[in-house]
Amino acid sequence: MRRSPRIPHQYLVSGALAVLVLSVYWQTGTHAFINVDDSEYVTTNPQVLQGLTLDGVTWAFTTFHFANWHPLTWLSHMADVTLFGLDAGWHHRMNVLFHLLNTELLFLVLWRMTGGMWPSAFVAALFGAHPLHVESVAWVAERKDVLSTLFWILTMGAYLRYVRRPGAGRYLLVAVSFALGLMCKPMLVTLPFVLLLLDWWPLGRFGSTPDPSGSPARLLSRLPRLAWEKAPLLALSAASCIVTYLAQAKGQAVVSLEYLPFSVRVANAFISYTAYLGKTAWPASLSVFYPHPAGVAAGIPAWQLAGSILLLAAATFLALRQGRRRPYLAVGWLWYLGTLVPALGLVQVGSHAIADRYTYVPLIGVFIALAWGISEALAGWRFRPIALGALGGAVVLALSAAGWRQAGYWRDDVTLFSHALASTDESWFVLNNLGAAYGRLGQYQQAVGCYREAVRILPVYAHTWNNLGAAYDKLGLPQEAVGCYREAVRIKPDYALAWNNLGVSYVTLGQYRLGIDCWREALRIKPDYAEAWNNLAAVSAGLGQPR
Repeated sequence: MRRSPRIPHQYLVSGALAVLVLSVYWQTGTHAFINVDDSEYVTTNPQVLQGLTLDGVTWAFTTFHFANWHPLTWLSHMADVTLFGLDAGWHHRMNVLFHLLNTELLFLVLWRMTGGMWPSAFVAALFGAHPLHVESVAWVAERKDVLSTLFWILTMGAYLRYVRRPGAGRYLLVAVSFALGLMCKPMLVTLPFVLLLLDWWPLGRFGSTPDPSGSPARLLSRLPRLAWEKAPLLALSAASCIVTYLAQAKGQAVVSLEYLPFSVRVANAFISYTAYLGKTAWPASLSVFYPHPAGVAAGIPAWQLAGSILLLAAATFLALRQGRRRPYLAVGWLWYLGTLVPALGLVQVGSHAIADRYTYVPLIGVFIALAWGISEALAGWRFRPIALGALGGAVVLALSAAGWRQAGYWRDDVTLFSHALASTDESWFVLNNLGAAYGRLGQYQQAVGCYREAVRILPVYAHTWNNLGAAYDKLGLPQEAVGCYREAVRIKPDYALAWNNLGVSYVTLGQYRLGIDCWREALRIKPDYAEAWNNLAAVSAGLGQPR
């Protein structure tokens, strides 16, 4: 009797990884768009809403819209609109598909690089299921994360082919893959550094790295040649950094040093490293927004900063000390430290301290150190296969359950920001967005409560005052609305929208001349403001006055 052929282990692993990712994320196919950033990227973006067109392709490669230059990301959103229209479920499912591809490719590339199937599978499973990665997958606007990481892993795979059989054509494939990734998100600028780490382990291009008798001087002597090999890739990284800075500066997304001193940024960077590690080990109270300590009354406690510095120094020392015997520890740790640098806020964009999405690539390094470290720690033990299977399975199942729960919070704005409010300290940003979510549902009383709390925490943010005024208007309280709009234009005198809204509230109160003055001010600031022109014309005609 013939035995049926056995299914190779790698196919079983790939199938299990697919089931894992889909079980965590497929529910996002029932989710709505999130009005933070999704509107700029898809739902109100006139170029994207046209789908894939020649004009759209030109725009994608020439625009700095929303303080970014990532043409392939724009093209992917346009393709979604062409294929699915504004069906939010399919936009989400495309993110899931990219995350699934990333998980599978990460397993395959690591396996081909190291020869270790089961540690590679464990790294891929942690990557696919960890709740910190939910933000990158469940948020349509974070298509740039999952898409750029696809090219990151493809670049690693192309680099492996080049290392095993060098050639100009194979190196060109590495450079092209890397360039395409940079056109999705500039966070890939650290990839040449990671390729240099992979030269150390597992590729062994520095020499006999795992051999404890190897001379550090001999190993380091190969560094200049391997670094010079990465020069074209480093040039691409430098170009991407320049373009990114220009885009963010033009979009006024870069926070000035006057508002956020460099010393505060450095302190927050050290704390961010340890905060991400803590959330990796215990992924609870995850939020779409974490307030920057500079905007919180307590600031950064000295003990917290000192503890973070000591922890990072100790971990770095131990990882490097084990560099020759256990190079995967040093490579994994340095991968984590290095790839987080662009997201540490040294060049601050926005008002957040950290963000879950920034861990999408850096945690691969931590997972590598864990997978190979645990495997070696149990080497020689009689029950090692059973112990590794039980431990790995328990960890992955626990993370899957937490990831599934975290993905559920992204189903709509009210759920997302209510959870964020319960997970973080006082945050004006979360309250402002929760108020806007209630407003879109017509629940204006709840919106007023959120906005009032937001201006209590941060009374100098003009947009929240304007939002509060609009909510009062919807409740039929124009006198209260006037006070809010006046505060908004006091804080931000060039705020055309608030001037227009103030004019409308004055007219509601019968104060027509004050309303006309407000609309004229709005038009002085923004001469093409159609709504203000219409309001001014209607009231002026009613009063028998010229505009």
